[in-house]
Amino acid sequence: MSVAIALNSRTPVIPGGGHGTIQEIRVANLDPKLFIEEQVRMISAAVGRNPAISALSGGVGSSAVTLIGSRALGDGLLACFIDNGLMREGEPERVVSLFGKLGVRVRLVDAREDFLEALKGIKAPEEKGEAVAQTLYKKVFGRLVRETGAKHLLQGTFLTEVDEAIGGIKRQQECFGYKILEPLVQLRQDGVRQVAEALGLPVSVYQGMPFPGTALAARVIGEATPERLALVRKATSITEECLASAGVFQCMAILHEDRVGGVRGSKREPGLQIEIRCWDIHDGRRAFPSRLDWETLEDLSLRILDEVPGVVSVTYHVAPKPPSAMEAAGDWNRGFARMEADPSCF
Repeated sequence: MSVAIALNSRTPVIPGGGHGTIQEIRVANLDPKLFIEEQVRMISAAVGRNPAISALSGGVGSSAVTLIGSRALGDGLLACFIDNGLMREGEPERVVSLFGKLGVRVRLVDAREDFLEALKGIKAPEEKGEAVAQTLYKKVFGRLVRETGAKHLLQGTFLTEVDEAIGGIKRQQECFGYKILEPLVQLRQDGVRQVAEALGLPVSVYQGMPFPGTALAARVIGEATPERLALVRKATSITEECLASAGVFQCMAILHEDRVGGVRGSKREPGLQIEIRCWDIHDGRRAFPSRLDWETLEDLSLRILDEVPGVVSVTYHVAPKPPSAMEAAGDWNRGFARMEADPSCF
């Protein structure tokens, strides 16, 4: 049995049986500036003079890690935003522009064909997660590693994501020819937000809503075809725009697979159903549906019905977590990247 040490942990993480321990740093004990300085030193020591890749998605974790990595490695860090065809409207360009203003050059990698091909014919959430993870880590990052000679990949995993990984803690610390470094893995989301703020990231990032690792593929029930992704992308844009001032922790639009009854004019016309989920979070393990006023819900519903082709039904999710998961596809969205190392990948 091998032992993998989290980059900044005093406690080993032991793969085997799906269990392990990570020494948590609670917010009450967190000095963000000191934490950043420690991570800069540790990344520098781990990577040395070699190049490294940062997996930038625009979320708070990956954004914080990219800035920490930039401080540690300077031009030795290749920050990559992977355009997988599963992102929200304008997201790739928005993230690249933001980090350019922060002094970090980001390489926009067009991998849309890779991911859409990998998702063809797949309906089950866990199989989608596996397809996205294999494509990202083995094919896309594997290709980048070969091109650049990098031996390390920095990613923004934090502790709540470890807790929610399928089957407990599954560490992919060394696979596909590179090692993964997770500087934030001892922090929960509130700690990550504090670190991101201390790094100078804008409020839109450090207070931004969580977004799943499988991106919009998680928000399509059934096969995530380009056509269905376009529909849920539009519904997501409308939802986030309508609820921007609602003060919710997270909101999302989900495209269901089955058609439902509808009426167009005087004729019955089956159509698509969009489910809206909005969450107020209590902690990393519990969350409650946001109690939005009726006028807000009605306005949101009418915009989706008017602007998203083929939609005849808009519903609102009212079950708490637990027993519900926050995402319709469940924990595979947050834990997809924590795969056991596959011997065939070496």
